[in-house]
Amino acid sequence: MRSYTIIIFGLLLFASFNLMGQSEFTAEEILQKVDENMSSNSTITESKMVIHGRRNTREVVSKGYAEGNEKAFTEYLAPEREKGTKMLKLEDKLWIYNPSTDRTIQLSGHMLRQSVMGSDLSYEDLMEDRELTDIYNAKIIGEETIDNRKCWLLELNATVDDASYQKRKTWIDQERFVPLKEELYAKSGQLLKQITLKNVEKVDGRWYPKNVNYKDVLKEGEGTDFIVLDIQFNPEIPDYIFNKASLKR
Repeated sequence: MRSYTIIIFGLLLFASFNLMGQSEFTAEEILQKVDENMSSNSTITESKMVIHGRRNTREVVSKGYAEGNEKAFTEYLAPEREKGTKMLKLEDKLWIYNPSTDRTIQLSGHMLRQSVMGSDLSYEDLMEDRELTDIYNAKIIGEETIDNRKCWLLELNATVDDASYQKRKTWIDQERFVPLKEELYAKSGQLLKQITLKNVEKVDGRWYPKNVNYKDVLKEGEGTDFIVLDIQFNPEIPDYIFNKASLKR
C-alpha cells in the first residue's frame, strides 16, 4: 500500500511542478515580452513582399520608416511598375502617392480594407502598429509545439472598438517570446487570416522573425510572404520624412 502512496505522491509532485512552470508568467507578462521584441521607438526596414497569386508570383521591394505607432512612411523601389509609389501614415490618416498619375489620394473607412497591391495584406493591416497590450486582453488557453519549439497558446480579445481584429489566437515561443503562428478573427467569430512567422533571428539583442506569411483565408493561393531584408531598431529619422511633401519628393 505504501508503494502506491509513494507513486501517487510522486505524480502529484510532478503535476505541481508542471503547474508552476505554466504559471511562471501571466498572459499579460508574456504579451508584454512579445511587445518588447516586436516594437521599438523607431525602425527603418528594407523588405520584399512576395505575392503568390493564382497564376503567378511577383515581388515588390520597399523601404519603410516608422516612429512610434502614429507615423510611418513607405517607398516602393521595385518592380518598375510600382517604383516611386509612396505611402504616408499620420495617426489614423493614410495617403498614397501614385507617380504614374502624379496624384495623392487619402484612404479612409472601408477603403482601408482593400488589398495592398494584390497581396493578402490590407491597408488596415499596415495601419495597425499599436502594441498588443494596448488593444487586447490575453489569457493562456493551452500549450503546443510548432517547429520543435514549445509555445504558449494565447487568446486575445480586443479592449478597444477600433481594433482591426476583435479576436486573435497566437502561439508564443516560450523561450524567445516571439509569435510563431497567429489566427485573426472578425467580431462574428469568422476566421479571416492566418499568419506564420519563420526565420527568427537575433537583431540588436532581440528575437525577430524575418519571414512572415500572411494568408487571407477568403482568397485562393499560398498567401503573401513579407521578408525582412534589413531592419534597424531605434534609429534617428529626420522629421521631413513624415511630411506630406515627402510623397512627391
